[in-house]
Formats: sequence, structure tokens, C-alpha cells
Amino acid sequence: MVHETARPSGGAAPRADRWIRRGLRPALWLLVVLPAPVLVARLLLDQLGANPIEELEHATGGWALRFLIASLAVTPLLRLTGWGWLVRERRFLGLAAFAWTVIHLSVYTVVDWFFDWSEIWKDIRKHLYITLGMLAFVLLVPLALTSTQGAIRRLGGARWRSLHRLAYVAVLLGCLHYVWAVKQDITMPIVYAGITVALLAARGIRRPHRTD
Repeated sequence: MVHETARPSGGAAPRADRWIRRGLRPALWLLVVLPAPVLVARLLLDQLGANPIEELEHATGGWALRFLIASLAVTPLLRLTGWGWLVRERRFLGLAAFAWTVIHLSVYTVVDWFFDWSEIWKDIRKHLYITLGMLAFVLLVPLALTSTQGAIRRLGGARWRSLHRLAYVAVLLGCLHYVWAVKQDITMPIVYAGITVALLAARGIRRPHRTD
């Protein structure tokens, strides 16, 4: 359980804390929702290039990975700031990542293959990067289903934390999936992979007094 660090009642720092706390969730909602209508508009305006379905798959998968990486960044940020309320935003970002993963998977299964499950199964077995992507999705499902306070109480804190360490595996699989899925310029996938490794290393650094 993360506890908020006690702060003085006045001064510029507490005021900034309050403003960030009030404005962060609306900003995150905008960031999560806005890419969807933008992608739809680009599709309708024929602005997704020569292979719009592939571009949709890459774009939706990219947003899923960004939000998953952002959720990993919360713990190091919490340790730096002492803002215990960031725990709720970590959960929000994790659910946002799952939502965009579902959208990404829907583009693949519905738009690309139109529910042709036999061909989808062949594609999963044939291409390792798709296998890894599917495995990442499977790992995210129990995390999304146990993201509520009620699930934490039922599982107990220790078991819940052990289960949610699957997020580390899922994000690494997502990075590998992205690197192999992009056939030409892999600069951004490599950047995402580097950020992920740095964040996982930062999460592994333990302070003398643990706060989460």
C-alpha cells in the first residue's frame, strides 16, 4: 500500500501538487480517447498511406505500448515525488493500455482477417512476432480483470502484486512484437524497448524504506 507523503499546508509546492492532481486525470482521458477519432478521420480521408490496415495496426499497437510503458513509469515518479495518489493513475494507464490492446487486436481480427479464425490461427503459428503479441494480450487479461480494489482485497496484497508482475513480461513481449512487426525503420521500437528496460531497472532499485 502506498501512502501519501505528508506535506505542509501552504506554499507553492503544495499548490502545484493540487493543480497537477486535479488536472492530470482529465489530461490522461484526453490522451487516451483522442487518438481514436483522429485515426478514424485519417482513415476516412485516405491519409493512412498505401496500406491503411497495416498502418491502423501499427498505430493502435503503438498506443497500447505507450500506455503500458507509461504505467511502468509511475512507480519511479512516485518515489521521486512522494505523490501517493499516482497509484490510481498507474491503474488507469494500465487499463488504457489494455483498452488499446483490445482495439489493436480487433483491427487485426476483424478488419484485417474478418473473423477468419483458421487463417488467424495459421498466422499466429507462422509469425513469431504475432505469437508474442498474442501472448502479451493473454497476460494482460488477468491484470485488467483484477484491477479493482475488490480484486486486491480478495487476492490479498502479496498475491495481487505477484500476479501484476506479469505486466513486466507483457511489456517486454510487446516491445519485441513491435520491433519485429515494423519491417523497415525500427528506430521508434528500439527507443521504446530502451525506455522499457530503463524503467524496469529503475523499478528494481529498492530504497531502504519501501513505499509500495
